[in-house]
Amino acid sequence: MALLAIISIVLIVLDYAHEINIISPPYSIIDNSILIIFAIDYFVRLFYAKDKKRFFKENIFDLLSIIPVNNLFYVFRMARIGRAFRLLKLLRIFRLVGLTGRLHKFLKTNGLVYYLYISLTVILIASSLYCISEKVSFGTALWWSITTATTVGYGDVSPTTGLGKAAAVLLMFLGIGFIGMLTSSLTNFFDTSTDNDLEKELAELKQQNKELEDHLSRLEKLVKENK
Repeated sequence: MALLAIISIVLIVLDYAHEINIISPPYSIIDNSILIIFAIDYFVRLFYAKDKKRFFKENIFDLLSIIPVNNLFYVFRMARIGRAFRLLKLLRIFRLVGLTGRLHKFLKTNGLVYYLYISLTVILIASSLYCISEKVSFGTALWWSITTATTVGYGDVSPTTGLGKAAAVLLMFLGIGFIGMLTSSLTNFFDTSTDNDLEKELAELKQQNKELEDHLSRLEKLVKENK
């Protein structure tokens, strides 16, 4: 699955670099095959999951990455917007990372993972709106969305239409909120990690103390038997 995730990401990058056309053979065949494999993997894991609700929450990235955006937007003749939402396939990188260990714990801190879902959705929608209203390429629109949301704002690209300016305001509020959320999550994550480490050390000390008491009890028993 890791290899398929890498291949999928490479295809998306090459498509946006205009090196290939991912909706034309043979690349479309490869992309759709990977989509089917990821979809089967997701639903098999969902079927065997004991807690379906928890599985759904913890694997939302996997679900988003198997949305057939190419076919979906082609049917509705919205190819330009469909190109924007192909970025959802990049979420397959989380299968590569595994979302385990500290990364998983960090993303769950303060509901940060849900804010990331919202942020990604807003950036994609704002990019699509900017792309359509300002009549620029999606790459330019995405660049503008990211620089605006991160409050960097280079100024090399700026909206001139009412719709573009409305999208800019939305991204500004999103960026301000994200900085606060990220700072809070980092603080809570390290505080929680420290507390967990202390609890773990305390548990280990209690276990060692119990083992020593057991040894002493056995020694006392042996001494009494030898008297």
